[in-house]
Amino acid sequence: MQLLHCNTLLSHERSVKRFFSIQNPLWFTVEILSDTYPGDSVLKIISTFFRFEENDTSLRREVIAGFTTFLTMSYIIFVNPAILKDAGMDEGAVFVATCLAAAFGTMIMALYANLPIAMAPGMGMNAFFTYSIVLGLGVPWQTALGAVFLSGVGFVALSLTPARKWIIDAIPKDIKFAMATGIGLFLIIIGLTSTGIVVDNPATLVGVGDLTKTPVLLAIICFILIAAFDARKIPGAILLGILTVTLLGNFLGVSKFDGIVSLPPSIAPTFLALNIIEAFDIALISVIVSLLFIDLFDSTGTLVGVAQPAGLVDEQGRVKNLSRALTADSLATVAGAGFGTSSTTSFVESVAGVNAGGRTGMTAFVVAILFIFSLFLAPLAGSIQAYATGAALVYAGSKMTASLSNIDWHEPTTYIPSIITAVTMPLTYSIATGIGFGFITYAAMKILAGQFDRSTIGITLLAILFLFKFAFIG
Repeated sequence: MQLLHCNTLLSHERSVKRFFSIQNPLWFTVEILSDTYPGDSVLKIISTFFRFEENDTSLRREVIAGFTTFLTMSYIIFVNPAILKDAGMDEGAVFVATCLAAAFGTMIMALYANLPIAMAPGMGMNAFFTYSIVLGLGVPWQTALGAVFLSGVGFVALSLTPARKWIIDAIPKDIKFAMATGIGLFLIIIGLTSTGIVVDNPATLVGVGDLTKTPVLLAIICFILIAAFDARKIPGAILLGILTVTLLGNFLGVSKFDGIVSLPPSIAPTFLALNIIEAFDIALISVIVSLLFIDLFDSTGTLVGVAQPAGLVDEQGRVKNLSRALTADSLATVAGAGFGTSSTTSFVESVAGVNAGGRTGMTAFVVAILFIFSLFLAPLAGSIQAYATGAALVYAGSKMTASLSNIDWHEPTTYIPSIITAVTMPLTYSIATGIGFGFITYAAMKILAGQFDRSTIGITLLAILFLFKFAFIG
């Protein structure tokens, strides 16, 4: 009798019927056991807050989209600690910081911007932090976190002023594509060297490593598996490849399996360890500006790339709630620095959730909750070795180089500065240097070619700033 009563109530609302049907036994059971049938009102609150009807979506679709997005980007909880460990940071603490920064940023994106976009410490940003700032410039990681914090504060300020639009518009689109490609190439060289596939060579600077070593072979296998999984559109291709090869490495005795679940490690070694005072050093101004620019352009590009297939753009192609989304992004960077990780940014993997039907912040809300649960996966994260994370870096970087196809290859004053931007990032082991070389080359070629106009004023001003930096700061 109670079952019939429950079905009668569910028939009153089409959306309620959709979620509390026998196809969803968990929800259905909860409703049967409840005398007040709270699911009806809860669903209405959720639907109204996230504007399901306006975006033509449903709770079930949003939850599935959230799980899909999380699977495609969850590799970051393994890769980010591995990269920041090279900067001298405690790996367990960074693992916790990564999960918390991702959950915090994604939750803001969900509740404030209402967009199906997830956030986490950015690939490329973590490499810049470790290999360019800490190891390249010899900056202590605490001071580097201070620089991340200041870049986040600057990002917040830009997100609330017209300056954000001016800076975005000042950078030619081809240079933006080149920046994405350059970061991808930077990730590739880091991945190849960390796996031992590429090694230093006194005669040629770089050379091929010993391809007969088991870890090197495992890295190659991991890359092939990730590529195959991704080609078959399997959700979580990178994560699945990492876990598969990690299990194979354990079987071969190359690495040790430490378990899957435990209480989270202590975040104390990195929590609020940032040194903001030392980050005010004039020598770090270019670093802070570079962090800000990279985060700004990366976030903007990701937001546009994810919002377009989701139909979350207006008639002029502008992303809905862009200012709120960028504010969420910048606040996440500020909070992430406090937790103890490099810049947090929007993840392009969010498009996987969009393809699964995600259209609102409910998708991001689900991702945030899953990142919180990930705090208990520290033993698994500790079992992941360089041959797995390095292969993931190579594959992620390879996908980023697809931006090259958008460059205008018919205009030398456009494609030459773009190539300079992309190539000098990995060759100088510095994303900031690559950006500076690209800006200077672009402005110089446009001016000398007689193509200087209003559209090049902004990039010229930025080029002058980098010239000053290279000449007087280094």
